[in-house]
Amino acid sequence: MAIAYEAVTASELLQEYRPGLSCLFSSPQHTLLGQGVADVVAPAATLRELAGRVRERASLVIGAVPFDDPGSAHLVVPGRTRWADPFVSCDTPAAEPAPPWRIVPVPSPADHLKGVRRALDLLERGTLDKVVLARSLELTRQEPVDVVTMVRRLAGRDPHGHVFAVPLPAGRTLVGASPELLVSRSGPAVVANPLAGSAPRGADPAEDRRRAAALLCSAKDQQEHAVVVEAVADTLAPHCRALSVPSEPSLVCTATMWHLSTRVTGRLTDPDTTSLDLAVALHPTPAVCGTPRAAARAAIAEIEPFDRGFYTGMVGWCDASGDGEWAVAIRCAEVNGTGVRLFAGGGIVAGSVPEDELAETSAKFRTLLDALGLNPLT
Repeated sequence: MAIAYEAVTASELLQEYRPGLSCLFSSPQHTLLGQGVADVVAPAATLRELAGRVRERASLVIGAVPFDDPGSAHLVVPGRTRWADPFVSCDTPAAEPAPPWRIVPVPSPADHLKGVRRALDLLERGTLDKVVLARSLELTRQEPVDVVTMVRRLAGRDPHGHVFAVPLPAGRTLVGASPELLVSRSGPAVVANPLAGSAPRGADPAEDRRRAAALLCSAKDQQEHAVVVEAVADTLAPHCRALSVPSEPSLVCTATMWHLSTRVTGRLTDPDTTSLDLAVALHPTPAVCGTPRAAARAAIAEIEPFDRGFYTGMVGWCDASGDGEWAVAIRCAEVNGTGVRLFAGGGIVAGSVPEDELAETSAKFRTLLDALGLNPLT
């Protein structure tokens, strides 16, 4: 589909965004605003069935798919689509005095440490090679959450990521700024950009550079990253020709984190394969689940004391031609009136240190805490 860009900026499109009535998705290529709902894709028992229903519609759909429940996917056909260039760096709204938040960590930091130790025990037994464990923060206050201001802050701090705000059932909104592209398709061109291996940014420039260099040289993080890249490449290979996989990762950063990154590119073999078909084949990657996949899912269900919902699922769009972009739903939150659920996780592999893993999740929370105008947790 040829995208018709309007003579507006992404920030101007954001002014037209209305929580619950609009869908917003911005990538390094462009910004999409879907206004109104012409139709909703019916629930499906499997992800493959869901992709088939989208393909049959021959119209653009936008929305989110959860981590582990295809029947809860929420994809809509917007009544109107509008396109603009990507967001650019800009001043973000300053934090203003607001009613205090009640913050409840689920699990508690102490229990998250216990969960990481449990995962390390499974790794030592040979049950797992890697598992991704997450924790959440449940925030509540008396006043409704300002989703538009959240999005503006996210876009201002990380304009080169994937900024999104899409409605969910029961009046909720999924809001985030994901640094990780699951997959995109533009004509025959396919791109995936897995991230695995992370380190918090440093406030001091010299310390920040030291942390980046240490991440790039970390044998543990390099191995964790290689497992994810191999899984992505193996999944895309049957769908692509001339698949290109760099031999070494590079570094990418957000306002809060450094990540190891590999950009995998290819040319689609079958033009009928849509971006959602590719996303369904890839989801969930070892970057958000672990390996082996079935054992990692079982460990997550055993250890994590909450339902991830749409966290570590995927969010994006697919048009009538099959083109589209799907980001991994990380650095995100579910907003529901006066409440917010934030999520953050990390990959546990042999050699992981529980206290370091806890610190990594705290650093990852900063993206959404900053968007809410809150100081980072320690």
